[in-house]
Amino acid sequence: MTTSPRAPLLPYLFALLLALAALGAAWYWVGKPVILADAATPTHKLQCASYTPFGKDQSPFDQPFQIRPEQVETDFTQLAKRFECVRTYSMTGLEMLPDIARKHGLKVLLGAWINGNPADNQKEIDALVKAANANPDVVDAVIVGNESLLRKEVTGAQLAKLIAEVKGQVKQPVTYADVWEFWIKHPEVAPAVDFITIHLLPYWEDDPTGIDAALNQVANVRRSFGTAYAPKDILIGETGWPSEGRQRETALPSRVNEALFIRGFVKMAEENGWKYNLIEAFDQPWKRDSEGAVGGYWGLFDADRQDKGILAGPVSNLPHWPLWLGASGLLLLAALVLAGRPASTRTALLLPFTAALGAASILGWSELALITSRYWGEWLWAAALVGLNLLVLAHAVLALSARGGWRERAFAWLEARGGWWLAAAGFAGAVLMLGLVFDSRYRSFPSLALLLPALVYLCRPVRGPRREIALLTAIVGAGIAPQLYQEGLHNLQAIGWALTCALLVIALWRSLRHSRG
Repeated sequence: MTTSPRAPLLPYLFALLLALAALGAAWYWVGKPVILADAATPTHKLQCASYTPFGKDQSPFDQPFQIRPEQVETDFTQLAKRFECVRTYSMTGLEMLPDIARKHGLKVLLGAWINGNPADNQKEIDALVKAANANPDVVDAVIVGNESLLRKEVTGAQLAKLIAEVKGQVKQPVTYADVWEFWIKHPEVAPAVDFITIHLLPYWEDDPTGIDAALNQVANVRRSFGTAYAPKDILIGETGWPSEGRQRETALPSRVNEALFIRGFVKMAEENGWKYNLIEAFDQPWKRDSEGAVGGYWGLFDADRQDKGILAGPVSNLPHWPLWLGASGLLLLAALVLAGRPASTRTALLLPFTAALGAASILGWSELALITSRYWGEWLWAAALVGLNLLVLAHAVLALSARGGWRERAFAWLEARGGWWLAAAGFAGAVLMLGLVFDSRYRSFPSLALLLPALVYLCRPVRGPRREIALLTAIVGAGIAPQLYQEGLHNLQAIGWALTCALLVIALWRSLRHSRG
């Protein structure tokens, strides 16, 4: 990384130091640990946590469906250190749970999965009744159905009949669990149960609540239910916050926000004497198929059963940020080695920052792709965008270098195809924008995937295929306003995506003018 006589060494080194410092500050800002008051300690266990036994590569749709007892043993050994009970959702393949819970001193809120298939429901109920009667010392209550009304798989009358059937066969209290609004929409269910089980998930509300107001929202609903349904008791059957995923209005998923919510809720619930169950024990990646990235990251522990720092101790949004910093630093240096000497004093100042922006964008997008990608098609899409960004980064740094020999040939090859790199970015932007306008609920905002191409080709227009670029300019540009309208102006992730797309639109438009000239 020597410099030419026209590019003094001092400005180049100064810019490099600043670029490295900015890169380090950015990753540290994302991953810095935050100290909060603990929710659980070795001498203070929490009440209950939702438990689904699936590991990182498992799902309830696996065929043949099989959960190994030793897997549950390992999970319960871990959970018994923090909780007094677990809540389950289905009996299929999990008949051994009460016996294993007994070994670890855990109580169970035993659930039967109720859907629109009467035969399936009967199997679940029969297994539920059998397990409850065989384990009265372990099973504290039974839950007939989870959000079946929300999914519109049964009517309130059908559900009340199933609850009555179970009540006639067990000695434990019987309840049903659903989002709080559905108890109000189906008043015929409340008289059938022994206590009310409500789900309070501020992130998923129709009007999402940010972390600053989320606990007040939970408290207000819990108090109103306590008054409306007295003297029946209220169990908060699910409450929590996601650690990853897309922002909804002011509701931002992150590990720090999950810890803020959980620790604040536990303190509030215990001060008020409320019964509660936290969702959920372990991250469940399989839920990303139906709920997007956010669905897989409600756990207090990750899918590998590692502590996320949600319940106690320092918590970080990106615990392994030094590794990401190291990888991006290596990419920055590799880009500078590829570039060689800057062409002038001006490019000596620009080159390190261009390399830093490229490294941060590529590694930032890679980190997001690891969270959001579920199957080979999404992995291939993510890899293609990484490849595109690497090509654009190479093009950008070579454009700033004092080229010669193989660097000149490499630059000429990239320059001749620069319009196609921009068109590829425009195509990706159009596809992603259409998804975020017409099917946005579960999609994350991929701003970092397109920020580098947008900025590079905004500052340095290239010639490209005019008809294709004109169409892509129209699609991406037309989506900016409706996407922002849907998300609201409080959604910073949506604003970031809109700004990135605006930059991309200008870059595409400049390419059209450049091609015309």
